[in-house]
Amino acid sequence: MPPPSDDHTAGQGALFPAEALSPHPEPSPPSSAAARLFDIREIYAEPDAAASPRGRAVLDRFPDARVIEVDSHWRIPHLHGNEGNVERWVRVKTETLVLGVRKTLTVRPNGRSADWIAPGASNGCAMACAYCYVPRRKGYANPITLFTNTDRIIAHLARHIAGQGHKDTPSQCDPKAWVYDIGENGDCSVDALICDNTADMIRAFRGWPTAKASFATKFVNRELLCLDPRGRTRIRFSVMPPEDSRLLDIRSSPVPERIAAAEDFLEAGYEVHFNLSPVVLRPGWDKDWAVLLRHMDDVLPPAVKKQAAAEAILLTHNKALHEVNLGWHPSAEELLWRPDLQQAKHSQNGDTNVRYRTGVKGPAVQRLRELIASHAPWLTLRYAF
Repeated sequence: MPPPSDDHTAGQGALFPAEALSPHPEPSPPSSAAARLFDIREIYAEPDAAASPRGRAVLDRFPDARVIEVDSHWRIPHLHGNEGNVERWVRVKTETLVLGVRKTLTVRPNGRSADWIAPGASNGCAMACAYCYVPRRKGYANPITLFTNTDRIIAHLARHIAGQGHKDTPSQCDPKAWVYDIGENGDCSVDALICDNTADMIRAFRGWPTAKASFATKFVNRELLCLDPRGRTRIRFSVMPPEDSRLLDIRSSPVPERIAAAEDFLEAGYEVHFNLSPVVLRPGWDKDWAVLLRHMDDVLPPAVKKQAAAEAILLTHNKALHEVNLGWHPSAEELLWRPDLQQAKHSQNGDTNVRYRTGVKGPAVQRLRELIASHAPWLTLRYAF
């Protein structure tokens, strides 16, 4: 069964730099990329979010959308927990937005891809990657929720960054700067197609000399090239063998396009890293990863290779998400759900996930390290698990 198409179903001392927030809350007209991903017909909005400058700008961008007032962006019965939305998985992402106010502003320690996880300016995504962990918390629907109080998020980050002072001890995240992941539960490149939340965060970090923003993406948004990040934002392009991506990364940019974009983003002032993620074990997986790594070695210029680093993450899956996927994209589960190779894993938030068995995962990680050493020796692997 082929993957479903889009039509399958519908100054450090300041609290934050003065230039951080967009001077004009009205977003620019929708781009062609936005037009391909979005046909917004309904917007669920908390009253305070809809009344804010950012909320009004989003509503103005989609004047024909039906606006439905909700008490909480987390509790929308028609959307979350509605089992009937499984068959509309992609359509919901295409046609629905949620506007909310982020009430919990917490910076959490990480130590892997970043020193800290920042409170993100969104939750959910317009893409439909079959292995995504975010919809596990929402149930049956996972469109973008945009938080409209970016100013408060940035002010909170400013206080946290100021409290850290200078980074005296290098870490695997960065030798000099404190790295903050700003996109844990969404894709900042896609968010930037419909509002200025991502732009505000990038502008803020370019004024903080002791910190860097970081986010992973599977979408090439060339509008981000105009934001002048001045080396203070790290974009991590997620890559996997194109054959896997075509089945699993629904609505994302093709993997060769992500790799080809690296040079342009570096020249525009971003630090460019890569996520080798997720690594899905199947017959011939290592041969296809070898081909991908050789392609990266062939096409990436020396400047990108000199500063590049990567993290490698083997697939973690979830039984509840497996059941959801069976309702809209069962062919993906032929790769993702492998009880013969997987074992239960209890996560910190209480979820019961599945990951590759110890006797399977360890050798696979070692094999991937060998492939990188052979075909892309310039690629520093920060960690693999």
